[in-house]
Amino acid sequence: MTELPEVLRRAHLIGIGGAGMSGIARILLARGAEVSGSDAKDSRAFPGLRAQGAKIAVGQAAENLDAFDGGPSAVVVSTAIKDTNPEFAAARERGIPVLHRAEALAGLMEGHRVACIAGTHGKTSTTSMLTVALQHCRLDPSFAIGGDLNESGSNAHHGTGGIFVAEADESDGSFLAYSPSVAVVTNVEPDHLDHHGTAEAYVEVFTKFVRRLEPGGLLIVCADDAPAAELAGKAEAEGLRVQRYGRTVTGEGDAKVLDYTPGPEGGVVRVEVGGKQLDVLVAVPGEHMALNAVAALLAGVELGAPVEELAEGLAAFGGVRRRFEFKGRSADVRVYDDYAHHPTEVAAQLRAVRHAAGSGRVIVLFQPHLYSRTKTFATEFAEALSLADEVVVLDVFGAREEPEPGVSGALIAEQVSTVSTSVHYEPAFDKVVTLAADLAKPGDLVVTMGAGDVTQLGPELLTELDRRSEQG
Repeated sequence: MTELPEVLRRAHLIGIGGAGMSGIARILLARGAEVSGSDAKDSRAFPGLRAQGAKIAVGQAAENLDAFDGGPSAVVVSTAIKDTNPEFAAARERGIPVLHRAEALAGLMEGHRVACIAGTHGKTSTTSMLTVALQHCRLDPSFAIGGDLNESGSNAHHGTGGIFVAEADESDGSFLAYSPSVAVVTNVEPDHLDHHGTAEAYVEVFTKFVRRLEPGGLLIVCADDAPAAELAGKAEAEGLRVQRYGRTVTGEGDAKVLDYTPGPEGGVVRVEVGGKQLDVLVAVPGEHMALNAVAALLAGVELGAPVEELAEGLAAFGGVRRRFEFKGRSADVRVYDDYAHHPTEVAAQLRAVRHAAGSGRVIVLFQPHLYSRTKTFATEFAEALSLADEVVVLDVFGAREEPEPGVSGALIAEQVSTVSTSVHYEPAFDKVVTLAADLAKPGDLVVTMGAGDVTQLGPELLTELDRRSEQG
Protein backbone atom coordinates (compact mmCIF):
# COMPACT_ATOMS: atom_id res chain seq x y z
CA MET A 1 0.00 0.00 0.00
CA THR A 2 1.28 3.49 -0.86
CA GLU A 3 2.64 5.28 2.17
CA LEU A 4 0.39 7.88 3.75
CA PRO A 5 1.83 11.25 4.75
CA GLU A 6 1.88 11.25 8.56
CA VAL A 7 -0.23 14.41 8.76
CA LEU A 8 -3.09 12.70 6.88
CA ARG A 9 -3.34 9.52 8.96
CA ARG A 10 -6.42 10.86 10.77
CA ALA A 11 -8.00 13.45 8.52
CA HIS A 12 -11.14 15.48 9.07
CA LEU A 13 -12.59 16.99 5.87
CA ILE A 14 -14.89 20.01 6.11
CA GLY A 15 -17.29 19.90 3.16
CA ILE A 16 -16.65 16.20 2.59
CA GLY A 17 -19.63 15.87 0.26
CA GLY A 18 -18.13 18.11 -2.43
CA ALA A 19 -16.59 16.76 -5.63
CA GLY A 20 -13.00 17.50 -4.65
CA MET A 21 -13.26 16.60 -0.97
CA SER A 22 -15.13 13.33 -1.47
CA GLY A 23 -12.44 12.21 -3.92
CA ILE A 24 -9.66 12.88 -1.43
CA ALA A 25 -11.64 11.02 1.22
CA ARG A 26 -11.96 7.96 -1.05
CA ILE A 27 -8.22 7.80 -1.65
CA LEU A 28 -7.38 8.35 2.02
CA LEU A 29 -9.72 5.55 3.07
CA ALA A 30 -8.28 3.19 0.44
CA ARG A 31 -4.80 3.88 1.84
CA GLY A 32 -5.85 3.04 5.37
CA ALA A 33 -6.39 6.47 6.87
CA GLU A 34 -9.03 7.23 9.48
CA VAL A 35 -11.40 9.75 7.88
CA SER A 36 -14.10 11.90 9.39
CA GLY A 37 -15.91 14.83 7.86
CA SER A 38 -18.94 17.05 7.78
CA ASP A 39 -21.11 18.95 5.37
CA ALA A 40 -23.96 21.40 5.66
CA LYS A 41 -26.32 19.02 3.87
CA ASP A 42 -26.60 15.41 2.77
CA SER A 43 -24.69 14.28 -0.32
CA ARG A 44 -24.93 11.47 -2.86
CA ALA A 45 -21.30 10.68 -1.94
CA PHE A 46 -22.06 9.79 1.68
CA PRO A 47 -23.29 6.17 1.39
CA GLY A 48 -20.14 5.06 -0.42
CA LEU A 49 -17.83 6.93 1.94
CA ARG A 50 -19.57 5.55 5.00
CA ALA A 51 -19.32 2.04 3.55
CA GLN A 52 -15.54 2.58 3.32
CA GLY A 53 -15.44 3.58 7.00
CA ALA A 54 -15.75 7.36 7.03
CA LYS A 55 -17.56 8.98 9.96
CA ILE A 56 -19.69 11.79 8.54
CA ALA A 57 -21.82 14.41 10.26
CA VAL A 58 -24.51 16.45 8.53
CA GLY A 59 -24.25 19.90 10.05
CA GLN A 60 -21.05 21.52 11.27
CA ALA A 61 -19.95 21.88 14.89
CA ALA A 62 -16.69 21.80 16.82
CA GLU A 63 -17.50 18.41 18.37
CA ASN A 64 -17.34 16.81 14.90
CA LEU A 65 -13.55 16.92 15.29
CA ASP A 66 -13.86 14.26 18.00
CA ALA A 67 -15.09 11.44 15.75
CA PHE A 68 -11.87 9.49 16.40
CA ASP A 69 -9.88 9.04 19.61
CA GLY A 70 -7.10 11.59 19.79
CA GLY A 71 -8.73 13.90 17.30
CA PRO A 72 -7.61 14.50 13.73
CA SER A 73 -3.98 14.82 12.67
CA ALA A 74 -5.14 17.41 10.13
CA VAL A 75 -8.24 19.28 9.07
CA VAL A 76 -8.69 19.67 5.31
CA VAL A 77 -10.59 22.64 3.88
CA SER A 78 -11.38 24.18 0.51
CA THR A 79 -11.27 27.86 -0.38
CA ALA A 80 -15.04 27.99 0.15
CA ILE A 81 -14.64 27.25 3.88
CA LYS A 82 -14.31 30.46 5.89
CA ASP A 83 -12.25 30.71 9.06
CA THR A 84 -15.49 31.46 10.94
CA ASN A 85 -16.65 27.89 10.29
CA PRO A 86 -16.95 26.28 13.78
CA GLU A 87 -14.78 23.31 12.84
CA PHE A 88 -12.14 25.47 11.17
CA ALA A 89 -12.08 27.76 14.22
CA ALA A 90 -11.84 24.79 16.60
CA ALA A 91 -8.93 23.33 14.66
CA ARG A 92 -7.06 26.63 14.95
CA GLU A 93 -7.78 26.85 18.68
CA ARG A 94 -6.53 23.29 19.24
CA GLY A 95 -3.41 23.75 17.14
CA ILE A 96 -4.46 21.11 14.60
CA PRO A 97 -2.79 21.59 11.19
CA VAL A 98 -5.23 22.96 8.61
CA LEU A 99 -4.47 21.96 5.01
CA HIS A 100 -6.03 23.27 1.83
CA ARG A 101 -7.62 20.56 -0.28
CA ALA A 102 -4.86 20.95 -2.89
CA GLU A 103 -2.14 20.51 -0.25
CA ALA A 104 -3.76 17.27 0.88
CA LEU A 105 -4.00 16.03 -2.69
CA ALA A 106 -0.38 16.97 -3.33
CA GLY A 107 0.56 14.82 -0.32
CA LEU A 108 -1.30 11.87 -1.85
CA MET A 109 0.58 12.37 -5.14
CA GLU A 110 3.96 11.79 -3.52
CA GLY A 111 5.79 8.80 -4.97
CA HIS A 112 3.80 8.81 -8.23
CA ARG A 113 4.33 10.04 -11.78
CA VAL A 114 1.82 12.85 -11.80
CA ALA A 115 -0.21 14.17 -14.73
CA CYS A 116 -2.14 17.37 -14.00
CA ILE A 117 -4.77 18.65 -16.41
CA ALA A 118 -5.39 22.40 -16.28
CA GLY A 119 -7.22 24.98 -18.38
CA THR A 120 -10.19 27.30 -18.25
CA HIS A 121 -12.37 24.79 -20.09
CA GLY A 122 -12.26 21.04 -20.63
CA LYS A 123 -10.08 19.94 -17.74
CA THR A 124 -12.63 17.57 -16.20
CA SER A 125 -13.34 15.84 -19.51
CA THR A 126 -9.65 15.64 -20.46
CA THR A 127 -8.68 14.26 -17.05
CA SER A 128 -11.44 11.70 -17.35
CA MET A 129 -10.46 10.69 -20.88
CA LEU A 130 -6.83 10.17 -19.85
CA THR A 131 -7.89 8.13 -16.84
CA VAL A 132 -10.16 5.80 -18.86
CA ALA A 133 -7.53 5.42 -21.60
CA LEU A 134 -4.83 4.47 -19.07
CA GLN A 135 -7.21 2.03 -17.41
CA HIS A 136 -7.77 0.42 -20.81
CA CYS A 137 -3.99 0.02 -21.04
CA ARG A 138 -4.11 -1.82 -17.68
CA LEU A 139 -1.98 0.82 -15.91
CA ASP A 140 -4.48 1.31 -13.03
CA PRO A 141 -3.81 4.98 -12.30
CA SER A 142 -4.85 6.76 -9.14
CA PHE A 143 -7.08 9.67 -10.10
CA ALA A 144 -8.93 12.66 -8.69
CA ILE A 145 -11.46 14.34 -10.98
CA GLY A 146 -14.02 17.11 -10.55
CA GLY A 147 -16.80 14.88 -11.85
CA ASP A 148 -17.95 11.25 -11.73
CA LEU A 149 -16.81 8.93 -14.52
CA ASN A 150 -19.76 7.27 -16.24
CA GLU A 151 -17.77 4.01 -16.40
CA SER A 152 -17.20 3.69 -12.65
CA GLY A 153 -19.55 6.28 -11.15
CA SER A 154 -16.63 7.58 -9.09
CA ASN A 155 -14.56 10.76 -9.05
CA ALA A 156 -11.46 9.25 -7.42
CA HIS A 157 -9.57 5.99 -7.03
CA HIS A 158 -6.43 4.70 -5.35
CA GLY A 159 -4.61 2.78 -8.06
CA THR A 160 -1.63 0.45 -8.02
CA GLY A 161 0.09 1.62 -11.19
CA GLY A 162 2.36 4.35 -9.86
CA ILE A 163 0.60 7.02 -11.94
CA PHE A 164 -1.60 9.77 -10.50
CA VAL A 165 -3.92 11.73 -12.81
CA ALA A 166 -5.52 14.86 -11.38
CA GLU A 167 -7.66 17.76 -12.46
CA ALA A 168 -5.78 20.95 -11.57
CA ASP A 169 -8.09 23.78 -10.51
CA GLU A 170 -6.95 27.30 -11.30
CA SER A 171 -10.01 29.05 -9.85
CA ASP A 172 -8.25 29.92 -6.57
CA GLY A 173 -4.66 29.30 -7.66
CA SER A 174 -4.47 26.16 -5.53
CA PHE A 175 -3.00 24.10 -8.39
CA LEU A 176 0.32 25.73 -7.52
CA ALA A 177 0.59 23.08 -4.80
CA TYR A 178 1.31 20.41 -7.43
CA SER A 179 4.62 19.48 -9.10
CA PRO A 180 3.59 17.31 -12.06
CA SER A 181 5.78 15.38 -14.45
CA VAL A 182 3.17 15.95 -17.18
CA ALA A 183 1.08 19.12 -17.34
CA VAL A 184 -1.70 19.71 -19.86
CA VAL A 185 -3.13 23.20 -20.49
CA THR A 186 -6.21 22.97 -22.69
CA ASN A 187 -6.78 26.73 -22.99
CA VAL A 188 -6.42 29.98 -21.06
CA GLU A 189 -9.33 32.42 -21.02
CA PRO A 190 -9.87 34.88 -18.16
CA ASP A 191 -12.36 33.62 -15.58
CA HIS A 192 -12.75 33.59 -11.79
CA LEU A 193 -11.91 37.27 -11.65
CA ASP A 194 -13.67 37.42 -8.28
CA HIS A 195 -10.52 35.70 -6.96
CA HIS A 196 -7.75 36.74 -9.40
CA GLY A 197 -8.88 40.32 -9.84
CA THR A 198 -7.61 40.95 -13.37
CA ALA A 199 -7.26 39.03 -16.62
CA GLU A 200 -3.48 39.54 -16.41
CA ALA A 201 -3.32 37.96 -12.95
CA TYR A 202 -5.40 35.02 -14.17
CA VAL A 203 -3.01 34.37 -17.07
CA GLU A 204 0.01 34.78 -14.80
CA VAL A 205 -1.13 31.99 -12.48
CA PHE A 206 -0.87 29.55 -15.41
CA THR A 207 2.71 30.71 -16.01
CA LYS A 208 3.47 29.93 -12.38
CA PHE A 209 1.78 26.54 -12.70
CA VAL A 210 3.89 25.58 -15.71
CA ARG A 211 7.03 26.47 -13.75
CA ARG A 212 5.97 23.87 -11.17
CA LEU A 213 6.82 21.07 -13.64
CA GLU A 214 9.41 18.73 -12.22
CA PRO A 215 12.80 18.71 -13.98
CA GLY A 216 12.52 16.96 -17.34
CA GLY A 217 8.74 17.13 -17.26
CA LEU A 218 6.52 17.77 -20.27
CA LEU A 219 4.06 20.59 -20.96
CA ILE A 220 1.26 19.77 -23.42
CA VAL A 221 -0.77 22.68 -24.79
CA CYS A 222 -3.46 23.34 -27.38
CA ALA A 223 -1.81 25.39 -30.12
CA ASP A 224 -5.22 26.51 -31.45
CA ASP A 225 -5.75 28.59 -28.31
CA ALA A 226 -3.66 31.77 -28.65
CA PRO A 227 -3.03 32.40 -24.92
CA ALA A 228 -2.11 28.74 -24.37
CA ALA A 229 0.20 28.86 -27.39
CA GLU A 230 1.86 31.98 -25.96
CA LEU A 231 2.28 30.15 -22.66
CA ALA A 232 4.00 27.30 -24.53
CA GLY A 233 6.38 29.73 -26.22
CA LYS A 234 7.39 31.24 -22.88
CA ALA A 235 7.90 27.77 -21.42
CA GLU A 236 10.19 26.73 -24.28
CA ALA A 237 12.17 29.95 -23.89
CA GLU A 238 12.73 28.97 -20.25
CA GLY A 239 14.04 25.56 -21.33
CA LEU A 240 10.95 23.45 -20.65
CA ARG A 241 9.96 20.55 -22.88
CA VAL A 242 6.74 21.26 -24.81
CA GLN A 243 4.38 19.36 -27.10
CA ARG A 244 1.44 20.95 -28.89
CA TYR A 245 -1.79 19.64 -30.37
CA GLY A 246 -4.46 21.06 -32.66
CA ARG A 247 -5.11 22.01 -36.26
CA THR A 248 -2.37 24.65 -36.37
CA VAL A 249 0.65 22.69 -35.10
CA THR A 250 3.77 22.22 -37.20
CA GLY A 251 6.35 20.64 -34.87
CA GLU A 252 7.67 17.13 -35.48
CA GLY A 253 6.73 15.86 -32.02
CA ASP A 254 3.29 17.50 -32.01
CA ALA A 255 -0.15 16.00 -32.62
CA LYS A 256 -1.75 17.57 -35.70
CA VAL A 257 -5.52 17.35 -36.02
CA LEU A 258 -6.18 16.66 -39.71
CA ASP A 259 -9.95 16.31 -39.65
CA TYR A 260 -12.98 15.95 -37.43
CA THR A 261 -16.16 14.23 -38.58
CA PRO A 262 -19.16 14.78 -36.29
CA GLY A 263 -21.87 12.17 -35.81
CA PRO A 264 -25.15 11.96 -33.91
CA GLU A 265 -23.51 10.41 -30.84
CA GLY A 266 -19.96 11.75 -31.05
CA GLY A 267 -17.38 11.97 -33.82
CA VAL A 268 -14.09 10.79 -35.27
CA VAL A 269 -10.90 12.85 -35.12
CA ARG A 270 -8.04 12.08 -37.50
CA VAL A 271 -4.72 12.96 -35.93
CA GLU A 272 -1.10 12.66 -37.03
CA VAL A 273 1.21 11.83 -34.15
CA GLY A 274 4.72 10.40 -34.27
CA GLY A 275 4.60 10.34 -38.06
CA LYS A 276 1.52 8.11 -38.11
CA GLN A 277 -2.09 8.94 -38.89
CA LEU A 278 -4.70 7.64 -36.48
CA ASP A 279 -8.49 7.80 -36.42
CA VAL A 280 -9.82 8.18 -32.88
CA LEU A 281 -13.48 7.63 -32.11
CA VAL A 282 -14.76 10.09 -29.48
CA ALA A 283 -18.15 9.02 -28.17
CA VAL A 284 -19.06 12.47 -26.82
CA PRO A 285 -20.04 15.16 -29.33
CA GLY A 286 -18.12 18.26 -30.34
CA GLU A 287 -14.75 19.14 -31.84
CA HIS A 288 -13.77 20.63 -28.48
CA MET A 289 -14.13 17.14 -27.00
CA ALA A 290 -12.04 15.70 -29.83
CA LEU A 291 -9.26 18.16 -28.97
CA ASN A 292 -9.48 17.04 -25.35
CA ALA A 293 -9.06 13.45 -26.52
CA VAL A 294 -5.91 14.37 -28.46
CA ALA A 295 -4.47 16.05 -25.35
CA ALA A 296 -5.17 12.87 -23.37
CA LEU A 297 -3.51 10.82 -26.11
CA LEU A 298 -0.27 12.80 -25.89
CA ALA A 299 -0.26 12.66 -22.09
CA GLY A 300 -0.83 8.91 -22.14
CA VAL A 301 2.06 8.35 -24.53
CA GLU A 302 4.34 10.40 -22.26
CA LEU A 303 3.26 8.21 -19.34
CA GLY A 304 4.36 5.11 -21.24
CA ALA A 305 1.16 3.76 -22.82
CA PRO A 306 1.02 2.53 -26.45
CA VAL A 307 -0.71 5.04 -28.72
CA GLU A 308 -2.97 2.43 -30.40
CA GLU A 309 -4.22 1.09 -27.06
CA LEU A 310 -4.79 4.62 -25.80
CA ALA A 311 -6.93 5.30 -28.88
CA GLU A 312 -8.98 2.19 -28.13
CA GLY A 313 -9.45 3.37 -24.56
CA LEU A 314 -10.56 6.82 -25.69
CA ALA A 315 -13.16 5.21 -27.94
CA ALA A 316 -14.57 3.46 -24.86
CA PHE A 317 -14.88 6.71 -22.90
CA GLY A 318 -18.53 7.14 -21.99
CA GLY A 319 -18.44 10.66 -20.62
CA VAL A 320 -18.63 12.36 -17.24
CA ARG A 321 -21.62 13.13 -15.11
CA ARG A 322 -23.06 16.53 -16.07
CA ARG A 323 -20.98 16.75 -19.29
CA PHE A 324 -23.73 16.41 -21.92
CA GLU A 325 -25.16 13.61 -19.82
CA PHE A 326 -28.22 11.89 -21.29
CA LYS A 327 -31.06 11.97 -18.77
CA GLY A 328 -33.80 10.29 -20.79
CA ARG A 329 -36.40 10.53 -23.53
CA SER A 330 -40.14 11.17 -23.30
CA ALA A 331 -42.71 12.05 -25.96
CA ASP A 332 -39.86 11.88 -28.51
CA VAL A 333 -38.04 14.67 -26.66
CA ARG A 334 -34.46 13.95 -25.58
CA VAL A 335 -33.21 15.58 -22.37
CA TYR A 336 -29.54 16.15 -21.51
CA ASP A 337 -27.70 17.92 -18.69
CA ASP A 338 -24.48 19.90 -19.02
CA TYR A 339 -22.17 21.80 -16.66
CA ALA A 340 -21.17 24.60 -19.08
CA HIS A 341 -21.12 27.91 -17.19
CA HIS A 342 -18.74 30.15 -19.17
CA PRO A 343 -19.66 31.68 -22.57
CA THR A 344 -16.96 29.75 -24.43
CA GLU A 345 -18.13 26.48 -22.90
CA VAL A 346 -21.77 27.27 -23.64
CA ALA A 347 -21.02 28.06 -27.29
CA ALA A 348 -18.85 24.97 -27.81
CA GLN A 349 -21.42 22.69 -26.23
CA LEU A 350 -24.36 24.15 -28.15
CA ARG A 351 -22.49 23.67 -31.43
CA ALA A 352 -22.05 20.03 -30.47
CA VAL A 353 -25.69 19.78 -29.38
CA ARG A 354 -26.75 21.06 -32.80
CA HIS A 355 -25.19 17.99 -34.43
CA ALA A 356 -26.75 15.67 -31.85
CA ALA A 357 -30.20 17.21 -32.38
CA GLY A 358 -30.26 16.37 -36.08
CA SER A 359 -33.43 17.87 -37.61
CA GLY A 360 -34.93 18.67 -34.19
CA ARG A 361 -34.80 22.00 -32.43
CA VAL A 362 -32.38 22.79 -29.59
CA ILE A 363 -33.93 24.14 -26.38
CA VAL A 364 -31.56 25.26 -23.62
CA LEU A 365 -32.53 25.94 -20.01
CA PHE A 366 -29.63 28.08 -18.83
CA GLN A 367 -28.87 29.05 -15.24
CA PRO A 368 -26.16 31.73 -14.89
CA HIS A 369 -23.55 30.94 -12.22
CA LEU A 370 -22.20 33.76 -10.01
CA TYR A 371 -23.31 37.39 -10.08
CA SER A 372 -19.80 38.57 -10.99
CA ARG A 373 -19.59 36.25 -14.00
CA THR A 374 -23.10 37.19 -15.15
CA LYS A 375 -22.30 40.91 -14.97
CA THR A 376 -18.95 40.55 -16.75
CA PHE A 377 -20.04 38.21 -19.54
CA ALA A 378 -23.75 38.99 -20.13
CA THR A 379 -23.17 39.93 -23.78
CA GLU A 380 -20.97 36.89 -24.44
CA PHE A 381 -23.52 34.58 -22.81
CA ALA A 382 -26.26 36.03 -25.02
CA GLU A 383 -24.18 35.44 -28.17
CA ALA A 384 -23.45 31.85 -27.14
CA LEU A 385 -27.06 31.04 -26.23
CA SER A 386 -28.28 32.39 -29.56
CA LEU A 387 -26.97 29.15 -31.09
CA ALA A 388 -30.10 27.45 -29.67
CA ASP A 389 -33.60 27.71 -31.14
CA GLU A 390 -35.31 28.37 -27.80
CA VAL A 391 -33.63 29.79 -24.71
CA VAL A 392 -34.99 29.83 -21.17
CA VAL A 393 -32.82 31.91 -18.83
CA LEU A 394 -33.19 31.24 -15.10
CA ASP A 395 -32.09 33.55 -12.34
CA VAL A 396 -28.49 33.57 -11.13
CA PHE A 397 -27.18 30.74 -8.94
CA GLY A 398 -25.11 32.83 -6.56
CA ALA A 399 -23.08 30.01 -4.99
CA ARG A 400 -20.43 31.71 -2.83
CA GLU A 401 -21.51 35.28 -3.74
CA GLU A 402 -24.09 37.62 -2.29
CA PRO A 403 -26.74 39.09 -4.68
CA GLU A 404 -25.68 42.22 -6.52
CA PRO A 405 -28.30 44.91 -7.21
CA GLY A 406 -29.33 44.99 -10.86
CA VAL A 407 -27.63 41.69 -11.72
CA SER A 408 -29.96 38.83 -12.67
CA GLY A 409 -30.64 36.43 -15.49
CA ALA A 410 -32.60 39.23 -17.15
CA LEU A 411 -29.28 40.85 -18.15
CA ILE A 412 -28.60 37.90 -20.43
CA ALA A 413 -32.18 37.36 -21.60
CA GLU A 414 -32.54 40.98 -22.69
CA GLN A 415 -29.51 40.66 -24.95
CA VAL A 416 -30.57 37.29 -26.39
CA SER A 417 -33.84 38.98 -27.39
CA THR A 418 -31.97 41.25 -29.82
CA VAL A 419 -31.22 38.27 -32.09
CA SER A 420 -33.58 35.86 -33.84
CA THR A 421 -33.52 33.24 -31.09
CA SER A 422 -36.71 32.98 -29.03
CA VAL A 423 -35.94 33.74 -25.37
CA HIS A 424 -37.84 33.50 -22.09
CA TYR A 425 -36.66 34.83 -18.73
CA GLU A 426 -38.13 32.77 -15.89
CA PRO A 427 -36.81 33.72 -12.43
CA ALA A 428 -39.22 31.37 -10.63
CA PHE A 429 -37.37 28.05 -10.45
CA ASP A 430 -40.57 26.05 -9.87
CA LYS A 431 -42.12 27.32 -13.11
CA VAL A 432 -39.28 26.39 -15.47
CA VAL A 433 -40.33 22.77 -16.02
CA THR A 434 -43.86 23.74 -17.06
CA LEU A 435 -42.50 26.35 -19.47
CA ALA A 436 -40.00 23.88 -20.96
CA ALA A 437 -42.71 21.24 -21.42
CA ASP A 438 -44.89 23.82 -23.19
CA LEU A 439 -42.03 24.65 -25.56
CA ALA A 440 -40.83 21.12 -26.35
CA LYS A 441 -42.11 19.34 -29.45
CA PRO A 442 -41.46 15.80 -30.73
CA GLY A 443 -37.93 15.55 -32.11
CA ASP A 444 -36.56 18.38 -29.98
CA LEU A 445 -33.48 18.14 -27.76
CA VAL A 446 -33.58 19.92 -24.40
CA VAL A 447 -30.40 20.59 -22.43
CA THR A 448 -30.30 21.93 -18.87
CA MET A 449 -27.09 23.94 -18.56
CA GLY A 450 -25.14 25.58 -15.76
CA ALA A 451 -23.05 24.86 -12.67
CA GLY A 452 -25.87 25.23 -10.14
CA ASP A 453 -29.04 23.32 -9.23
CA VAL A 454 -30.46 23.51 -12.78
CA THR A 455 -29.33 19.87 -12.97
CA GLN A 456 -32.45 18.96 -10.95
CA LEU A 457 -34.77 20.03 -13.76
CA GLY A 458 -33.99 17.29 -16.31
CA PRO A 459 -35.67 14.43 -14.43
CA GLU A 460 -38.57 16.71 -13.48
CA LEU A 461 -39.07 17.66 -17.12
CA LEU A 462 -39.12 14.00 -18.16
CA THR A 463 -41.75 13.29 -15.50
CA GLU A 464 -43.88 16.18 -16.74
CA LEU A 465 -43.57 15.05 -20.37
CA ASP A 466 -44.56 11.52 -19.32
CA ARG A 467 -47.61 12.88 -17.51
CA ARG A 468 -48.73 14.91 -20.50
CA SER A 469 -48.17 11.99 -22.85
CA GLU A 470 -50.32 9.71 -20.68
CA GLN A 471 -53.11 12.30 -20.65
CA GLY A 472 -52.98 12.46 -24.43
